[in-house]
Amino acid sequence: MIDTLAVRLKQAEDSNSGYMDFLMSLLEDEYERRQSGRLLTRLRNAGFEEEKTIEGFDFSFNAGVPSKKIRQLAGCSYIESRENVFLLGPVGVGKTHVAQALGHVACRMGHDVLFTKAVKMFTYINGGRADNSVETRLKRYTSIALLIIDDFGLKPLTPTQADDFYEIISERYMKKSTIFTSNREIAEWQGLFPDPIISNYIMDRIAHNAHQIVMTGESYRNKGKTGVKSGKTEKEG
Repeated sequence: MIDTLAVRLKQAEDSNSGYMDFLMSLLEDEYERRQSGRLLTRLRNAGFEEEKTIEGFDFSFNAGVPSKKIRQLAGCSYIESRENVFLLGPVGVGKTHVAQALGHVACRMGHDVLFTKAVKMFTYINGGRADNSVETRLKRYTSIALLIIDDFGLKPLTPTQADDFYEIISERYMKKSTIFTSNREIAEWQGLFPDPIISNYIMDRIAHNAHQIVMTGESYRNKGKTGVKSGKTEKEG
């Protein structure tokens, strides 16, 4: 509030504003300052690898990227409905960019978000077995409003990883939303789990009312692009 006091005083003097108008202006400034601070905290805690946005994604590069569906998801109604999102496709089509961009939008709309690589998540949880902190570490992934798991299914899960994932999905089912990115089609996911019973349980829950976004096309990396619009590109000639 003190940061804008001088400016608001000058405005009040110039416009002959009353005391209540002056006070309301200060309160609005303080509210905006606190909201901005909360957003920065959410973005920092989310653990994004880079600051990616929907506005910064070049949808024109690949016709196989369903821009309309992705922009609809940016409205975050899936979070309110506790629905999951699958971003599927080959390497380089922008799955991670879109996942982080959706997370960025969610932060701006007041949701707490956590971004993690699947391998990093399982490694972190497993580290808790040395000091009996597994339950505490699991809560990091079960309690967050929007969990983004990047590069899921790069290789089959071990029995321990499958059990940990079972716990996460069980706690989040119909309560929280999860975004997955993967190079594998959903039909291949059953084979990632060592126990078919656990596999069926998990797949039934994560696929329930989920949004499946299939992204196809060339790799941005092969074209010297990252999905961010910038200057002249090979495609633009």
